[in-house]
Amino acid sequence: MANRTDPDADTVHGANPQFLVDRIVRVKIYNDAYWKEYCFGLTTESLIDEAARLDYVAGTYGGRRRPSRFLCLFLKLLQIQPEEDVVMEYIKQPELKYLRALGCAYLRITARYLTIYQTLEPLFADYRKLRYRDMNGKMSIIRMDEFVDWLMREETICDVLWQKLL
Repeated sequence: MANRTDPDADTVHGANPQFLVDRIVRVKIYNDAYWKEYCFGLTTESLIDEAARLDYVAGTYGGRRRPSRFLCLFLKLLQIQPEEDVVMEYIKQPELKYLRALGCAYLRITARYLTIYQTLEPLFADYRKLRYRDMNGKMSIIRMDEFVDWLMREETICDVLWQKLL
């Protein structure tokens, strides 16, 4: 399945789901060693193991705008399009906070507004710390509720352009 979306996959907002990530960012992800080595044959089940190894949330970073592992896994989710029940289980996962963040980001870009609000609003009570890497590569600490707030309010998170909700 290399870099193609499953032919049986549904469109998201009238487009190929992978096209929701900007072309330049997609090409950088496809050329990244992590994508080629670890994301090639991932399924909805094996993605959990890779998400468990995540240690920060980020888009692209550094001088060459290298894609983060979080962004690679996000694109893989768009490629394999897991069922909504699976994504909800990712979000409900109490132990793996980066899997929850990944599920939230995926739900935010693919779901309907009512589902987004009903699912993400309770996460404003989740105050666990997340490491966030900005575009310059500098690490900082954010909280899960802050990340969810960014997903709801900001236009661009982790180098992915969202439609504004508020």
